[in-house]
Amino acid sequence: MKRILEVLKVSTRLGLTSFGGPIAHLGYFHEEYVKRRNWLDEKSYADLVALCQFLPGPASSQVGIAIGIQRAGLIGGLMAWIGFTLPSAITLMVFAWVLKGLNIQHAGWLHGLMIVAVAVVAQAVWGMASKLATGRLRSTIAILSAIATLLVPTSMIQVLLIIVSGIIGWKFFEKNASQEIQPIKIPISQKTGITFLTLFFGFLIVLPLLRLGIHNQGLAMFDSFYRAGALVFGGGHVVLPLLQRDVVPTGWMTNSQFLAGYGATQAMPGPLFTFSSYLGFVSKTFPNGITGGVLALIAIFLPAFLLVAGALPFWNTLRSRPGFQSALAGINASVVGILIAALYNPVWTSAIKTPYDFCLALIAFGLLMIWKLPPWIVVIISALGGIVISALA
Repeated sequence: MKRILEVLKVSTRLGLTSFGGPIAHLGYFHEEYVKRRNWLDEKSYADLVALCQFLPGPASSQVGIAIGIQRAGLIGGLMAWIGFTLPSAITLMVFAWVLKGLNIQHAGWLHGLMIVAVAVVAQAVWGMASKLATGRLRSTIAILSAIATLLVPTSMIQVLLIIVSGIIGWKFFEKNASQEIQPIKIPISQKTGITFLTLFFGFLIVLPLLRLGIHNQGLAMFDSFYRAGALVFGGGHVVLPLLQRDVVPTGWMTNSQFLAGYGATQAMPGPLFTFSSYLGFVSKTFPNGITGGVLALIAIFLPAFLLVAGALPFWNTLRSRPGFQSALAGINASVVGILIAALYNPVWTSAIKTPYDFCLALIAFGLLMIWKLPPWIVVIISALGGIVISALA
């Protein structure tokens, strides 16, 4: 019990203070879990990060869950998720509640939040492309993935692109010889791991079938958010187009409401997937917004927990196989392309309408990339800039 409470305490503090997105979160985790508390060594931490980057879902949250499981079993993993997730999820639901009582359709600050989303996603594209889409083949995979995602805007095309890109990487990228690897001690049996993986794929198959036969808004929402959490590689930014195509055309919310929440999420600490709590609250699925927010939050994170708990017992074997990193390189290049497509649609097309909008987006991008300001400060500046642009129009 002592370890469980310790995991909850540490992860909650990280959930309150970890600004800057998934890559920054991994830095915070390294400082807290490896350097300060010595819960695991450098190599074990790097291996857990590699596993969670290979799996679909929110990589930083999955690393936190994995460390919680390693430290205090399955309950420890659950406490790690609760602590890291709830602070920003609650704040975003409060934000959604405030927005519901306002006529925000043409608010200048709302437009500013939509514009800052352009800068944030552009920063993510820049950072990921410089590391994951280098060289001719990787760059080509990224470009073709972007084109395919834009021309065939469905969630299944993303899954197909990731599979094909993984095969290309496995086939054509250099395979490193297997090295001597120190096993990670995981308090989960392989039998239990198989149970979790079965649940993961079972939900993925059964939920869409139930949705076809049972016309229930709550079930439809759970299916949409579960699928988004289960099929997205690359974290919070890449899930944007998947969610947008599920919640806006269905009439659950307007595109302005969607992008306002996405902009506000940039100012929050913790995982970007907590954006789901805002979407669930704002949606017209439940009269009580809290019910929708909690349901969407659980649905989008459930695949991450099932995958981590299912994959950890097999990770020591998987990571020792030649060709694993090669397939991962192809997948990562495809993720960059999917993110490029998201930058254009819906982010750019919804936010950039005038030269003033583009100028504000450039300012926000410069503050993030050059001046290295925290995202929450850039969000506030952009909201004020949106008010100024509205006054000038």
